[in-house]
Amino acid sequence: MKIVIAGAGIGGLVAALSLHAAGLRDVRVLEAVPRILPFGAGVNVQPVAVRELAALGLAESVRGAGAELTALSYHNHLGQRIWHEPRGRASGCVWPQLALHRGVLQSLLADTVRDRLGPDALSTDARVTGFTPLDGGGVEVLLAGPAGDGLETRIRADVLAGADGLRSAVRRTLYPEEGAPRSNGTTVWRGVHRSTPFQGGRSMVVMGDGHWKAVVYPLAERPDDDGLVPVNWAVSRAATGEPGAPTASGDAFPAAVSGWRCGDLRLGALLAGAQAAGSFPMLDRDPLPRWSFGAVTLLGDAAHAMAPMGSNATTQAVLDARSLAHHLAAHGDPARALAAYDRDRRPPMNRLQLLNRAQGPELVIDLARERAPHGFRRVEDVIPAARLADVAESYARAAGLDAASVNAPSPYGCHRPPPGRSVEAAHES
Repeated sequence: MKIVIAGAGIGGLVAALSLHAAGLRDVRVLEAVPRILPFGAGVNVQPVAVRELAALGLAESVRGAGAELTALSYHNHLGQRIWHEPRGRASGCVWPQLALHRGVLQSLLADTVRDRLGPDALSTDARVTGFTPLDGGGVEVLLAGPAGDGLETRIRADVLAGADGLRSAVRRTLYPEEGAPRSNGTTVWRGVHRSTPFQGGRSMVVMGDGHWKAVVYPLAERPDDDGLVPVNWAVSRAATGEPGAPTASGDAFPAAVSGWRCGDLRLGALLAGAQAAGSFPMLDRDPLPRWSFGAVTLLGDAAHAMAPMGSNATTQAVLDARSLAHHLAAHGDPARALAAYDRDRRPPMNRLQLLNRAQGPELVIDLARERAPHGFRRVEDVIPAARLADVAESYARAAGLDAASVNAPSPYGCHRPPPGRSVEAAHES
């Protein structure tokens, strides 16, 4: 079975490694950019995804490239705590929650694909522009040639997996009338700055006032000789129709949040010099009624691009990849395999997309702002403890992040990691 994957992001690369581990060796990954560079900012790999990476013998490598997070807390703009919970192994999960630079993770996965599948398995400067179904099964994949030559090439495959992101050409071919990604009017500024460790060095902190929001977490556990660690931050300004509300302009950032503080975390100090940070609109896609059509399917952002609530996109792309490989290995017929993958992953992802549009677990910040805009003495006086717990727990169950789901055996088969990289060793990392 010849399988082509459009896109060498996290999902596409994990799919290639998972297919190889499942015994499907004729796999090729096509990436549009000329070179895979360490682009982007921080990502979270939730415990359920670490479990799946461990099955590929990668947990130790990923663990060594970032920070293990053990706590998450939500606060209002005054620094008052709304909700706090342990994360990863501190919460009873067998596997840790890891935070690391997206580019570092992508480069690690790309190197592993080349090492295990061979140097020709990953092609750059190869942009998939669409596909044509073939009579009798299979697909002809259309590619733009190397940048600037204007040529187009065609590759025949038994399966095409579109892992080509928010503006997926594979998705556009399946749904030509869909149009551009959806924006809710929110603007996001994002970057990685070096800072002193805060909140014990392993915490994610989310603060907000109902209009502005800041998300901060470390990307390394041990400070360098200068006492600093790389810290991922994202500050967003929601669109609002309220009279007199400020607009989401660069002039307002970072001044609007520079006075926010939470214990030893000082946003003003962290964001010093952030005026040069890039900004972008928050985009997502509508849930789809179907991902798989014959020999073609979608995964990751191409299938379910979602608002960045709950630190979930990378994790769900990993789970997509593992599910896809599992079903292709289990079914001799590609169309049946892709239909089974669709049934497994699309319904929960459709639900998760809508939950993220409704703020996901970060809803508690909006509730606190609505009920106590000037702060509170005890959060339980404005939001019942049961309500706070229900927001967190229901989202965790929907995303498969609760300890019971994480600690269960993987539903995606038992593939042996390469020699010298045992699942047990990864588990102990």
